[in-house]
Amino acid sequence: MGIFSIFKKKEQQTEQAAALNDGLEKSRTGLFSKISRAIVGKSKVDDEVLDNLEEALLSSDVGVDTTLKIIERIETRAARDKYVSTDELNQILRDEVVALLAEKEDKADEAWGERREGMPFVIMIVGVNGVGKTTTIGKLASRLQNEGKRVFIGAADTFRAAAIDQIEVWAERSGARLIKQNMGSDPASVAYDTLQAAVAANADVVLIDTAGRLHNKVGLMNELTKIKNVMQKVVPGAPHEVMLILDGSTGQNAFEQAKQFSVATQITSLSITKLDGTARGGVVIGISDMMGIPVRFIGVGERVDDLQTFEAKSFVESLLG
Repeated sequence: MGIFSIFKKKEQQTEQAAALNDGLEKSRTGLFSKISRAIVGKSKVDDEVLDNLEEALLSSDVGVDTTLKIIERIETRAARDKYVSTDELNQILRDEVVALLAEKEDKADEAWGERREGMPFVIMIVGVNGVGKTTTIGKLASRLQNEGKRVFIGAADTFRAAAIDQIEVWAERSGARLIKQNMGSDPASVAYDTLQAAVAANADVVLIDTAGRLHNKVGLMNELTKIKNVMQKVVPGAPHEVMLILDGSTGQNAFEQAKQFSVATQITSLSITKLDGTARGGVVIGISDMMGIPVRFIGVGERVDDLQTFEAKSFVESLLG
């Protein structure tokens, strides 16, 4: 790698770190003030500090179960070290949250997004309407195209004409190839056509959009299962990933959506959007822990580059200051 490439990479990392800090500013400010109130007037971490810290994490949408795990980890650390000052608490909190998130990272799948046995890597995207699903697909397509990959998008959300129109705009922006049918068409048929076209064109990655309806979980389950079965006739093992898109600004509602979609289909990764407009960044920690699967991407702004690869350490350091 030449010196210019090294410099460019470092410059991009600096820009991404700045964007992450800006995007999490509301969450960081809110959580930091709550933690500060939790330890005011205290010199050591005692039961009262832990109770206050628990309340601070809960009110930041970390979630009950995950909050209790974090508090338990800190209690264990305090008992082991005999004395833990409140000055050390923030660093200990960062360490324990990073360790908790690292347990969910998908270490085995280092070749994410790479072709498998000469076939495209297929990602099925799920999530309710309004969470930023179409925007995330567009940003992801742009990112993959910029990496030199040939990307196909299947507009299998045929329930709304607007969904097809929106994804067509993003396909044009990104340079990805869009496969679509008319509104009301069979979503599985769209997925089948998309994979056939992608295989014929020797594409690298296929992104399949799906309808975001939860009013009938049985219907959703049947539809997603049908799409999966049809895709496997063209690309064995497809989809290689089922990515759930969640709106981070909805807090506890995002938890509920995650639970319902996990009933409807097997979710393998998460992307959490709209973190820049909310003080609820703690939801990333809670949902990742609850679902037991990795967070792939987070959205911290409107620009294409604001869809960032999730890295636990960078995220926690930015969130907790």
